[in-house]
Amino acid sequence: MRAMILKEFRELRRDPRTLAMLIVLPLLLLVIFGYAANFFVTSTEAAVVGPQAQQAAAALPSYFDVTTIKPGDTQDDAVNLLKENKVDVAFVTGQTPTLALVDGSNLFSAQSTVGILNKAGAAVKTEVLFNPDLKTSWVMVPAIIGLILTFIGTIITSIGLVREREAGTLEQLAVMPIKPSQVILGKIAPYFLLAAIDMIIVTLLGMLLFGVPFNGNVLAFALGGAIFLFVVLGLGVLISTMSQTTGQAIQTAFMFLLPQILLSGMIFPLDAMAAGVRWIGYLLPLTYFTMISQGIMLRGAPISSLWLPFLVLTLMAVVVFTGATLRFRRDLAPNAPKTSRKVDAS
Repeated sequence: MRAMILKEFRELRRDPRTLAMLIVLPLLLLVIFGYAANFFVTSTEAAVVGPQAQQAAAALPSYFDVTTIKPGDTQDDAVNLLKENKVDVAFVTGQTPTLALVDGSNLFSAQSTVGILNKAGAAVKTEVLFNPDLKTSWVMVPAIIGLILTFIGTIITSIGLVREREAGTLEQLAVMPIKPSQVILGKIAPYFLLAAIDMIIVTLLGMLLFGVPFNGNVLAFALGGAIFLFVVLGLGVLISTMSQTTGQAIQTAFMFLLPQILLSGMIFPLDAMAAGVRWIGYLLPLTYFTMISQGIMLRGAPISSLWLPFLVLTLMAVVVFTGATLRFRRDLAPNAPKTSRKVDAS
């Protein structure tokens, strides 16, 4: 009995991934649900436009963080501010009652904002844009598209490559007259195609079943999905190079996947998270794809207003995919033969 217990402890010591699952994962869940599990937004960015913009901005409660005051702007300008995600609510003065335009694509902020504006009574007329009924499905479907791409790109890709390694067929490719980069592209191409098909299917089903609108440019949406897919495929290749078995690949992929679900703003709003946890969300690729998908599908945002998430995802794709490719090439390429130097005996 004692020998068996000692044996299991030795096995755990030799398996850092299992130790991480046993120790790091519970701590991660504690931190996430302690600091990030909050649906109530305590402040929201606001704009005030119209002739009485200055006076109205001064009279707003502290909940509204007024970042834009433009007395010369109109209601159309306020709508554009919301569409480009510069603010979450825009007040249009110069009419009675004052019109409050709320961005419904930012669900949790919109729910809190509408609740506060309702207390103002007849003094403010509230109009919710881009998600008039504040439906959760309208906000979740664009994020779920990214989650599916993450699942395929990270878990399925890493498992597929590791199975090749376990079967011994991956190493056989090293002696073939083919470049390692071509092997990698050939291995991930089917996953890229399948993920693209899944993205189309889920998007169409979300529109048909839940009535989710698609107000933006299809090509911009496809471009964002392709860049994001390169990021998660790179993560899958990277995980496969760090794993020798399918179990190791699943454990490592799960460690990558869990923060993406909980800290990307998909479930809990980033604005409601503690600052010490929120920065982790801004390091996750799913955060930026969710910004792109919600912006294009719900708000019809132009690609020019989404340049930041596009840029961040592009940089992530270059860094992750290049690093994963180099590491995989190192593992796949055969060792260079050692050259012997002749020593002149004379």
